[in-house]
Amino acid sequence: MEEGTVEVRQRKKPNGTETEERAPEEGNEENKKPKKSPRYVLIPRFAKLFFGSVAAIVSGMMYAMYLSTYHERKFWFSGRPELEREITFQGDSAVYYSFYKELLKAPSFERGVYELTRDNRTLSLKTMNAVQKMTLYPELIASVLYQASGSEEVIEPVYFYIGIVFGLQGIYVTALFVTSWLMSGTWLAGMLTVAWFIINRTDTTRIDYSIPSRENWALPYFACQVAALTGYLKSSTNSSAERFSYLLVSASTYTFMMMWEYSHYLLFVQAVCLFLLDTVALAQTEKVHEVYKIYLFSLFLGYVLQFENASLLVSPLLSLVTVALLAKCLQMNTKKGTLVSRLLKVFYFYLVFTIAVTLNLVVKTFVPHKENEHLMKVLEIKLGLNKTKNFTMNWLLCQESLQTPSQDFFLRLTQSSLLPFYVLVLIICLFSVGQVIWRRISGEPVSETSTLEGGRIGERPEVMYHVLHTISLGSLAMMMEGMKYLWTPYVCMLAAFGVCCPELWMTLFKWMRLKAVHPILLALILSMAVPTIIGFSLWKEFFPRIMAELSELQEFYDPDTVGLMTWIKRQAPIAAVFAGSPQLMAIIKLCTGWMVTNLPVYSDEDLQKRNENIFQIYSKRSAEDIYKILTSYKATYLVIEDSICNEVGPVRGCRVKDLLDIANGHVYCEESDSYGYSKYGRFCQEIKMNYSPYVNYFTRVYWNRSYFVYKINTIISFQS
Repeated sequence: MEEGTVEVRQRKKPNGTETEERAPEEGNEENKKPKKSPRYVLIPRFAKLFFGSVAAIVSGMMYAMYLSTYHERKFWFSGRPELEREITFQGDSAVYYSFYKELLKAPSFERGVYELTRDNRTLSLKTMNAVQKMTLYPELIASVLYQASGSEEVIEPVYFYIGIVFGLQGIYVTALFVTSWLMSGTWLAGMLTVAWFIINRTDTTRIDYSIPSRENWALPYFACQVAALTGYLKSSTNSSAERFSYLLVSASTYTFMMMWEYSHYLLFVQAVCLFLLDTVALAQTEKVHEVYKIYLFSLFLGYVLQFENASLLVSPLLSLVTVALLAKCLQMNTKKGTLVSRLLKVFYFYLVFTIAVTLNLVVKTFVPHKENEHLMKVLEIKLGLNKTKNFTMNWLLCQESLQTPSQDFFLRLTQSSLLPFYVLVLIICLFSVGQVIWRRISGEPVSETSTLEGGRIGERPEVMYHVLHTISLGSLAMMMEGMKYLWTPYVCMLAAFGVCCPELWMTLFKWMRLKAVHPILLALILSMAVPTIIGFSLWKEFFPRIMAELSELQEFYDPDTVGLMTWIKRQAPIAAVFAGSPQLMAIIKLCTGWMVTNLPVYSDEDLQKRNENIFQIYSKRSAEDIYKILTSYKATYLVIEDSICNEVGPVRGCRVKDLLDIANGHVYCEESDSYGYSKYGRFCQEIKMNYSPYVNYFTRVYWNRSYFVYKINTIISFQS
């Protein structure tokens, strides 16, 4: 018995020589075991990739076709003459499309670009670089494609133009699909993202009534950049996919910056999110700094190709990225896990932001810039840091896009079940990332790769980036309703990712310490069952509404505007210069080609001043004052809109005439009451009376129910 016991103990504790001798034998035994052929692994992956890609492409194409059909039904576009089609472009959209028309009318593309860079036929007494001032790169691309593709004999220019925009919206939806798919691992999340996006179309896009808007050209490229960035930040990405993602991030970032004058502000928000991830060590420092370099390269190219655009030099994005890259060595020394390093992380965060703000202020001191200054003023007023009586600032603040979101907005998101699921996913992700940060502070090891069994969704850098991204955009959307068009699409994406991701359900079950049912099995079941149930409920409730929209033939007809444009084209001399509200001047510029005094563009200080001065036609000023203002811009015709002059707005104090009275000091506020005083009547009303001195300066030449056109007299008669 003793010898047997000794023998057993010896077998339990073999020496090193025996282990080395048995190693080859064990290796041979493992090699003899049957292994799965690589094709059994590749075939399911290829099938998943193939069907997912087809679903993403089909979703984008179907959405583009849906937009085209809806647009045709809404405006009855194919059954209208060219003039009535062009009237459907309102505000700044009319300005952009008018330059597209000019490019197509030019003898050659080069000549057209040359004339736009030295444009003196749009605004009176002003020669400007319209390509830089209006960010006309989308129109340059559209005109090149139209002429190079030989589409002149195949399709009308307006259909080609809006077709490109609708196609970009299809790419937008496809990019959101891919982003949700990359994060969740299933293309079912992409389908749910697209469904929520279309159902909440009122709050996800402005494509319905502002097709040529810069954001409709730019945001699809930003969505592609976010999708590529998601793949780039993933820890499990292989080298080939990572390289492809890097190239796509580079190309889409630069294109996005060229398409929209405000793009660098949105990239600044993105850079802040990446900086926070890097500071708390939730993303690989090398990848974050590579993205910073992409920002710098895009800013440099944008500055050169946008005719030395000074707004890019004073951009907060440039200041933050520059300081972050210079502080790279300091950041690397803070990731050692000691108490000192943790304190240095806090100091690093404070130092980078302090220096970045200081650098931005210094650059603004030495670099002359006037573009986009109104954005900072608007933000200061929205935050309660400043007050103003300036007409332009108050008029912008009264626009719906800069108002706080209404309750209807949140009600719509709740009715489609989007908001509840987004809040649930956001809370789970935030608690999980809080745990990860706490473990890092405590010095506990954190795995580099996240697994389903681990149930730690907060360890994935791409997920945390999107959480910070939606929180940042959501904070802005709570202040300005116009920001909802940037926020809501990514709410759709994040909510769809959450309900379709087994790892997120596993994170929740791990907190609940679920033991009755196997948590992994339940997580896999719920990640399929919950989105399926949501999809069927959305289909049942909203699909009939969408089909009803497409089947309903609406009509957009504005006979008064058509009559005004027809009169201008037939009666007004070629050298005529028109003055009026900026929105109407944009339509006159598009439909007639005549020169105007002002346009609905507020990124330039001179154009802001022009709009404010011309708006004085609706104030309580004398006929002589208005005459001097109009003649200073060489205006020969004045157009007064009855809808502005006799406006009865829902919010008192936001009407144009109210804002002018405040700016001109014609309204005095005491406690809750306001008192008005001016020795002159309101000009737009008094001029209709046809008595002196108004008839001495102005002669009415055309009118209908909505518009009154007056010729500005060059020879003034003071006869009563």
